[in-house]
Amino acid sequence: MQQMAPKTETTAKTRPVVLISDKLSTAAVAIFEERGVEVRYEPDLGKDKDALLEAVKDIDGLAIRSATKVTEKVLEAAKNLKVIGRAGIGVDNVDIPAASRAGVIVMNTPFGNSITTAEHAVAMMFAVSRQIAAADASTQAGKWEKNRFMGRELTGKTLGIIGCGNIGSIVASRAQGLKMRVIAFDPFLTAERAQEIGVEKVELDELFPRADVITLHTPLTEKTKNVVSREAIGAMKKGAMLINCARGGLVDEQALREALDSGHLGGAGIDVFAEEPAKENVLFGAPNLVCTPHLGAATTEAQENVALQVAEQMADYLVRGAVSNALNMPSITAEEAPILTPYVTLAEQLGSFAGQLTETGITGVRIEYEGEVAELNLKALTAAAVTGLMRPLLQDVNMVSAPTIARDRGIQVEEVRRGQQGAYENYIRLTVMTERQERSVAGTVFADGKPRIIQVKGINLESDFAPHMLYVTNQDKPGFIGGIGTLLGEAGVNIANFTLGRREQGGEALCIIEIDSKATPELLAKIEKLPQVTQAKSLDF
Repeated sequence: MQQMAPKTETTAKTRPVVLISDKLSTAAVAIFEERGVEVRYEPDLGKDKDALLEAVKDIDGLAIRSATKVTEKVLEAAKNLKVIGRAGIGVDNVDIPAASRAGVIVMNTPFGNSITTAEHAVAMMFAVSRQIAAADASTQAGKWEKNRFMGRELTGKTLGIIGCGNIGSIVASRAQGLKMRVIAFDPFLTAERAQEIGVEKVELDELFPRADVITLHTPLTEKTKNVVSREAIGAMKKGAMLINCARGGLVDEQALREALDSGHLGGAGIDVFAEEPAKENVLFGAPNLVCTPHLGAATTEAQENVALQVAEQMADYLVRGAVSNALNMPSITAEEAPILTPYVTLAEQLGSFAGQLTETGITGVRIEYEGEVAELNLKALTAAAVTGLMRPLLQDVNMVSAPTIARDRGIQVEEVRRGQQGAYENYIRLTVMTERQERSVAGTVFADGKPRIIQVKGINLESDFAPHMLYVTNQDKPGFIGGIGTLLGEAGVNIANFTLGRREQGGEALCIIEIDSKATPELLAKIEKLPQVTQAKSLDF
């Protein structure tokens, strides 16, 4: 994550100005004004791109929901913009890398919609199982088709939850109240946490054939895109129901339509679509399909909650310099920032390094601090490390939400502070405990302020963090360097830096290669076929 210093007030204005460009509860206006912030409330502006470009020229803050698209062009026009506040969790409509480059903080409100979204998923289960929408339309049309709408009970059925975090665990609780059996797949869910909330932890390939109802509560990432694939749908029980109130793109919509038409699936409740607004969709018209227009967060209570939260967060930053729920900047005070920022960067990148290599459920994390860094605010550093660890699978996680998410999933986070100084003036080591193994990675910040990797799995080496990297474990045998160099050359991938380390001569070794472009899955497969290689991974920072 690129770090940047917050923008400071440079004009003669005595009051910062916030533009609200989407429909937001007017309670937010009152919060801003109470905190000394001038408000321009134009809730339909987000739909007019040209008008938006003109309106953002002199504002300090932009409060939005999902209608306003904050593109690089908008950010270029907003010369004084310091903070964007998204009332809600999803920030798909904000170009976060461009905002980071422009020095604009992006905030969201990660927990304001949890109960509302969970309740909507449960409502969808009832609507589909009892065919409520179709029965309502039929009855109001003057028909009395009592025999046509034969429903199914939820009691005693098995609910499969994909993504058992904050929202998923609420759905689990409600389902247990309906006397349903609950199974769950979540890479971050530990056996202890599963037992605590009363669900059975299963692998994804076990969940699909066992569940009578499947509900999705996971973010959309490269790993979760089309998680409900054609193959997954084929593995589901005949007559099973699918509920998606999470994100469009998690489900293969064409395959779902075919399964509904054929009768393989008994129904679906869909609140989100791959393309929105969904004025046309392959699913429309399918049998026993209930659709809603992305209403998961649409309750009076939720709208009020997220509006109040985003107004408080933005006002606190603009008036007092406090940063909270930021997706592209550590939540630290202005006084701490100059000292903490390089260590926050190191901690987050160490977490990201480990997170990108972790494929099984995480049970615990230990972060050890030694030397000068051990005297600093470890709460921010630990939050940064956990954020980096979880972000590869949970893109919307930030330094405020990461500790809560870890706790909700039963992940034990341990801090170890050692004042003594070893070979380095400052030293951070992060160890991830999974159900299968432990993996550690350590780093330091040198005098130039740049973080560096200095140890992986107890093997000493030294490497920068780079946008695109290859991590390869291998046996220390002749021919490895030549073999991997040849494959990269044949693929047209340029090597910027090549770092080697080994445990002992002829034994376990590893290398970290900085490359100028991202390695393709095909290239990784070829590298893994080299006789000396045991694992090859692509890493991005």
